[in-house]
Amino acid sequence: MSIKAVLFDLDGTLLDRDASLVHFACDQHDRFPQLQLVDKDIYVQKFTELDQHGYVWKDKVYRQLLDEFRVQGLDWTDLLEDYLNAFQRHCRPYPHLLKMLMDLTNRGIKLALVSNGYGQFQYDNFKALGIGHLFDEVLISEWEGLRKPDPAIFIRALGKLGVQAENALFVGDHPINDIKASRNAGMRAVWKRNGVAEQEVDADAVIDDLDEIMRIVLDLER
Repeated sequence: MSIKAVLFDLDGTLLDRDASLVHFACDQHDRFPQLQLVDKDIYVQKFTELDQHGYVWKDKVYRQLLDEFRVQGLDWTDLLEDYLNAFQRHCRPYPHLLKMLMDLTNRGIKLALVSNGYGQFQYDNFKALGIGHLFDEVLISEWEGLRKPDPAIFIRALGKLGVQAENALFVGDHPINDIKASRNAGMRAVWKRNGVAEQEVDADAVIDDLDEIMRIVLDLER
């Protein structure tokens, strides 16, 4: 089978979101004197706990943080605006990201991003990784009016790439939104473990590191 395209999720797949969030939360604590009445380690731990790997939007996170720590003189909207504007400066890629993508493009394989989230925010985080020039298409749920696990967003991405589902591979970390959904769209799926999902996942391959992707592509083409 010939692999002509590899499509990726963003958070937890290309972007080490948990590490990025910790880095951002530490910096935010340093920049807002009102937050410094709370121990930094406690603030960061609670922030990441409430965030739930990005599945709780930050308006709820900040409301609860300010209420729980009884922070005065600071509105949750100030912290949310800071998050929207500053998080991109703290984006951290997973190891071997750039080399893996360059290896794929050097083989003539097309690349696309398919991510849930708010359009400009996700796009800014994606650009912050310095890999945008390697991608042929970028689809973000808010801009597309479609959201994973709807197979339609995968089918739209394949149409933009001009590649059939059987010749495409999807790489993601979420068992339902990424793996099951992309397989429902007719693609092969690679599950990237990141310690969030503990259950068994019905994927075509499982990886722990991005540098394993090229081996999987080569195996599928044999």
